[in-house]
Amino acid sequence: MNATSPTAAAGLRNGAAWVAHALEAEGVDTIFGYPGGAIMPFYDALVDSGLRHVLVRHEQGAALAANGYARASGKVGVCVATSGPGASNLVTGIADGLLDSVPMVCITGQVATPLLGTDAFQELDVFGMTLPIVKHSFLVRKVDDLPHVLSEAFRLAREGRPGPVLIDLPKDVQIGPAAHLPAHVPAEVEPEPAPADDALAEAIAAIAGAEKPVIYGGGGIGIADAVEDFRRFVEATRIPTVLTLRGLGALPGNHPQFLGMLGMHGTRAANIAVQESDLLVVVGARFDDRATGKLAEFAPFARVIHLDADAYEISKLRTADISLPGDVPSGLRTLTAARSSCDGWRQRCAKNREKHAARYDAPGQDIYAPALLKRLSELVPDAVIACDVGQHQMWVAQHCRFSHPRNHLTSGALGTMGFGLPAAMGAQFACPDRPVVLVSGDGSFMMNVQELVTVARCKLPVKMILLDNSSLGMVRQWQELFFDKRYSEIDLSDNPDFAALARVCGIPATRIEKRADVENALAALLASPGPGLLHVAIDARANVWPLVPPNTANSTMLESNPNEQKAESAHALPA
Repeated sequence: MNATSPTAAAGLRNGAAWVAHALEAEGVDTIFGYPGGAIMPFYDALVDSGLRHVLVRHEQGAALAANGYARASGKVGVCVATSGPGASNLVTGIADGLLDSVPMVCITGQVATPLLGTDAFQELDVFGMTLPIVKHSFLVRKVDDLPHVLSEAFRLAREGRPGPVLIDLPKDVQIGPAAHLPAHVPAEVEPEPAPADDALAEAIAAIAGAEKPVIYGGGGIGIADAVEDFRRFVEATRIPTVLTLRGLGALPGNHPQFLGMLGMHGTRAANIAVQESDLLVVVGARFDDRATGKLAEFAPFARVIHLDADAYEISKLRTADISLPGDVPSGLRTLTAARSSCDGWRQRCAKNREKHAARYDAPGQDIYAPALLKRLSELVPDAVIACDVGQHQMWVAQHCRFSHPRNHLTSGALGTMGFGLPAAMGAQFACPDRPVVLVSGDGSFMMNVQELVTVARCKLPVKMILLDNSSLGMVRQWQELFFDKRYSEIDLSDNPDFAALARVCGIPATRIEKRADVENALAALLASPGPGLLHVAIDARANVWPLVPPNTANSTMLESNPNEQKAESAHALPA
């Protein structure tokens, strides 16, 4: 105990100390944050608590680190910031958590209650500002409200479809006497009811009668802790299966029924199967536009069975013929009794998977990013891989193999550049004995590059692979394909020397440019005892294939630039 702490010296428990106690009672061991005036009493209380606080270098890093911690562990991630700009800097990380259903509790300091609404120093209406991006918000107006607020915040963050909850904590509530408050007891989370028996029976009959069924799994499988039940269902029915970006890992990458990711950058085998199917068994997915392509032409011949914990997702975008709202693991266990007689269809899907498998024999001596990522996945098959947003994100999804959804940390719905490095930090704190790898791009990496200092300070053994094409690669690819090569503001050739930057922060770093150096560089990076960065130069003209153009059906998959093909054909015509 710190004898100089005002709280400890007075021998009293104030509101801030009670909040710290409540966090410990909820099983929280690590929080991410940045102090300031309005949250200072809470930081004083931390001195006497058992909580580990990670000092990030920007509040957005705190929210995204808590986000990554929660994704990797399945527990509630906690971040803390002061009022005003501290709170507003959390907003992107909170929004990311809402759209990807990540359980978080976000605590912000606030000016004292008598000053609310007076435009006091560093006052912002964070309660109102975050209403659209949280499951619930609390503005605590008196100390006696703390037990209810903390209990409800963690219950709501965990229960049903998880998400972030905000607690705005005025300074006078933090310093108010709280010795009379009871010890915090976590609230029980109400279990989801099982889907209705009659609907489950109807679904089993539909599966038995389908000739071309496809299982379409999403991020809700991992969120519901339903991975093992999902795998048993797939293996019992032997139905060809596709997964969304957030669903990757629900089946092992080499599973015989797995056709790959569907959607804009999905595999040809997955998209063909869905488009030709006569029954979609949708589990924990939401018909996101990047997965479905043009919704009106998505799986045009298929009836839909939709199993989801969030009843509001069912029939929101695609009408379900059989609705199964409720507990996902329970529903899957019942559906495992279904039997499918689709041997011919299964064999056809398997042949398509082999026929359209990715190739890694790209010509030349330059580093081919998909081959590097495939090799990374082979070297650390059980690693937690965090990535940012852009071309490298899609290459990770296409070419890395994941043994569990919690091993793939990606900003799916919001697409947050700068997500990867803080998320990898959070994952490493959540999984200290697991290898954690960051795959980033030169655009995204600069968004939260300051957290290199946090990695170094905490001696986190995060391995960082930075794919550098000196441009905003995905924006450049779209400008090439859909904007007549009118390139606008995508040049990043004046970025700093990332390896030198990492070394300045105290992190060993290496740069490679040739394919022949990949194997040794990966081995050295992964074998290093602490953090490390591998700066990888790749071709600025490299694109992600296949690609479904926007507002088209998933059957319209490009494997190269059609404009270049037309130009080559015209050039080849005789005069």
